[in-house]
Amino acid sequence: MNLIVKPASKLEGKVLLPASKSYSIRAFIVASCGGRSIITNPSDCDDVKVAMNVAKALGTGVFARSSNSWDIIPPEKRKVVRKINVNESGTVLRFLLPLLSMQKESSIIEGRGTLRGRPNLFLTQTLREMGVFIEGTGKNESVPIKIAAGGLKGGKVEIDGSLSSQFISSLLITAPLLANDTSLKITGKKVVSYQYILMTLSILKKAGIEIHSQGKRAYKIPGNQRFKGLRNFEVPSDYGLAAFLTVASLLMESDVKLAGNLRDDLVQADGNIIPLLRRMGAKFQKTAKYLRIKGPCQLKGGNFSLKDCPDLVPIMAIAALFAKGKTRLYNIAHARVKESDRISDLRKELLKIGANVKETQNELIIMPQKNYNTDCILDPHYDHRLAMAFSVLGAKLGVIVKDIQCANKSYPGFIKDLQSLGVKLKKKNTL
Repeated sequence: MNLIVKPASKLEGKVLLPASKSYSIRAFIVASCGGRSIITNPSDCDDVKVAMNVAKALGTGVFARSSNSWDIIPPEKRKVVRKINVNESGTVLRFLLPLLSMQKESSIIEGRGTLRGRPNLFLTQTLREMGVFIEGTGKNESVPIKIAAGGLKGGKVEIDGSLSSQFISSLLITAPLLANDTSLKITGKKVVSYQYILMTLSILKKAGIEIHSQGKRAYKIPGNQRFKGLRNFEVPSDYGLAAFLTVASLLMESDVKLAGNLRDDLVQADGNIIPLLRRMGAKFQKTAKYLRIKGPCQLKGGNFSLKDCPDLVPIMAIAALFAKGKTRLYNIAHARVKESDRISDLRKELLKIGANVKETQNELIIMPQKNYNTDCILDPHYDHRLAMAFSVLGAKLGVIVKDIQCANKSYPGFIKDLQSLGVKLKKKNTL
């Protein structure tokens, strides 16, 4: 389905921000490991639905207390999972691999769409070293992935942290359940998306799990721990999704209030959008309950490392198109292995509007232009964040976004919320 987006004269109104996808997934997976949990206001996006279904497949009771609250009751004995499909959720896939490597029966994990071809090699290599026979598809060991009867053991464990923090998070979640202690060492030139690891550690701490951090690259994890549940956990709003409406409001005349749970005691990698935009000269009000933006605001370019927040690459690139001076987004090589190649695919599409965008393996360099082509057809390569970034661009210039339904992966209400602020949108079915 294509989305025709016309330029907006003004954005105005109030939007209730969606809940954090990353916290919601972690909450359901960690809650399924033991103890009783109540999860309030989780995201309703496709990836979180996958996490809920995985929890159920493991034998966890997931009961609706109300429209936005769930009671999670893990089983006394985890169900054996022989075959499961995680659709397009890379996070759920990676979290599930060590958990299924513990069971005594063989299993197959399948996926579809953008998940096929995404790399898992560093994680599968480590799991083999931990005593598991596991084999993925192709050189990157993508889905489907076969796991022979488990035998996961702790001890001294190493994993490369230069490609995805999800590999590390998955081991941190499973290691406390192993019979013996685990000493986890992170190798590689750099540890990317470190704040996502901190997010996982914060959820585990709430569940009563003891992990001893020794810097970014070493963790001591006692075995035979019991998960005590998350009790009452309210999922915070998603800064990464708020970024799209925030940038849209900064680029044109606006008076927009983005309401939600914006507490700062729960770390979010995409919370970096606030200091990043302020460095670009953006002005807005922020409290624990809302963001208030009155635009337009003249942004300025600069050099911005997105090592810990690669999901911000698409929307930061859109902001850079209208900034004053050159913008360099660097430390982003790991953005190439998301739902799309968020460097090359993004650049390819922005060239259609006449943008001056250059890339290297590890960066994007954007020189703003006085005029851009309008009404171009932009292909997000079925990447939800590219689709939403291009829709924001459309609110400024006017574009057509292909396959807009992929935004449901993280933000099912995105089109409705954009429209409520005054953007003229029209869906058009395609053959």
